Amino acid sequence: MRLVLLASGTGTLAQAIIDAEKSQLLDCEISAVISDRDSNALKRAQDAGIRAEYLPMQPDRKVWELQLANLISALKVDLVVSVGFMRVLSAEFVAKFPTINTHPSLLPKFPGAHGVRDALASGDIKTGATVHWVDAEVDTGEIISQREVPIYPADDESSLHERIKIVERSLIVETLTDLIKIRKMELRG
Repeated sequence: MRLVLLASGTGTLAQAIIDAEKSQLLDCEISAVISDRDSNALKRAQDAGIRAEYLPMQPDRKVWELQLANLISALKVDLVVSVGFMRVLSAEFVAKFPTINTHPSLLPKFPGAHGVRDALASGDIKTGATVHWVDAEVDTGEIISQREVPIYPADDESSLHERIKIVERSLIVETLTDLIKIRKMELRG
């Protein structure tokens, strides 16, 4: 299975996938890491010998998304993996390219950019990480996998988010492993 990773930040989720692919834990090929920012995720890709593409947001969002779609089409990938990518993709994009995303909450609770903050403010005793299919809305796609993370009384947004990231890294690798197995079975017919 050929993957492209979309990442906007430090790239720790992308690194987990890169490490799993390099150690042959994942039977896939990472075609590229694409970022809308000059991010550390791009450096991680370069360090691993993976194509790194910086695609800055354009004033016209449709122009930017067309550039992204053209790049992904040229890469001929089977799956787009959004890992810390802080852009909403259009319905047209996700209809054309199967895309999964990681999110730092137990969806459908706490969608959006502030899932960790919202979980803390809710008074809940647990939150977690979700991997889901991306659809036309924000964090509403079909849930593929989830894992719980307890919320401790001493937690602040930073400490809770760090614990969630640890879970997210293993969850995305496990989820990709399962998706790759399913894909292989489908190809065998």
